[in-house]
Amino acid sequence: MEASKDISRLIEIMAALRTPVTGCPWDLEQDFASIKPYTIEEAYEVADAIERNDMDDLCEELGDLLLQVVFHARMAEEAGDFAFGDVVEAVTRKMIRRHPHVFARSDADTPGAVKIQWDEIKQEEKRERAERRAARGITEDFKAGFLGSVHRSQPALTEALKLQERAAKVGFDWAQPEPILDKIEEEVRELREALQAGHPEKVSDELGDLIFAMVNIGRHVGSDPENALRGTNTKFRRRFNHIETELAKSGESLEAASLERMEDLWQAAKAIERQLG
Repeated sequence: MEASKDISRLIEIMAALRTPVTGCPWDLEQDFASIKPYTIEEAYEVADAIERNDMDDLCEELGDLLLQVVFHARMAEEAGDFAFGDVVEAVTRKMIRRHPHVFARSDADTPGAVKIQWDEIKQEEKRERAERRAARGITEDFKAGFLGSVHRSQPALTEALKLQERAAKVGFDWAQPEPILDKIEEEVRELREALQAGHPEKVSDELGDLIFAMVNIGRHVGSDPENALRGTNTKFRRRFNHIETELAKSGESLEAASLERMEDLWQAAKAIERQLG
């Protein structure tokens, strides 16, 4: 089998990988849940390539992301739910339907009119979706209600921020940031109690509550939590790289270095940052 610019070749490759006996053992044991983290990771890698303006990487990462779509579609086809062609048909139908000013007759000739038209079409699609879900016996719908416009597909930090912003529109919000700090202290206490009790599920629950409260304080002080954490991640990378570099200069390795040694180098990295302003 050779590479090709035709999407059908990629579909054939995935089918071969998922063929029992002759396929790839790793690919064969995967399901939607096990592949989901890779799908999210590939989307982030696409975003990273865009941020770095690296077109070579972007081309490759878009291919990896497309592979995820084909993978999910193949598993759905095996289960008799839908196939890749159905995915393509669904999105093309949606785009044609939402752009009657391009593909059909419409009076929407300004950006504002297009947005109104777009929202009206989306409402029609939501009603149709609700009918399909009801026919399949699916009752819980996170897309319904006042918070339904906040997508669950976003990173958890972003979803938390959007949920809080949405709830604040109807007054469900703290008036000042100080009470949120009290809430954070309360969540820390509850997390300590869960840790002491040795209940993993409770620990996870309380940790989530603490992070949610941290997002809330960030929102109130005008600091986007995603950007704040990304900045901290960058800082951590820089300081840890200093540790690794200094150890290498001394002929030491990360694996052999003691925690105390690494902590001293970490503090040295912080001192250098302070000197540089």
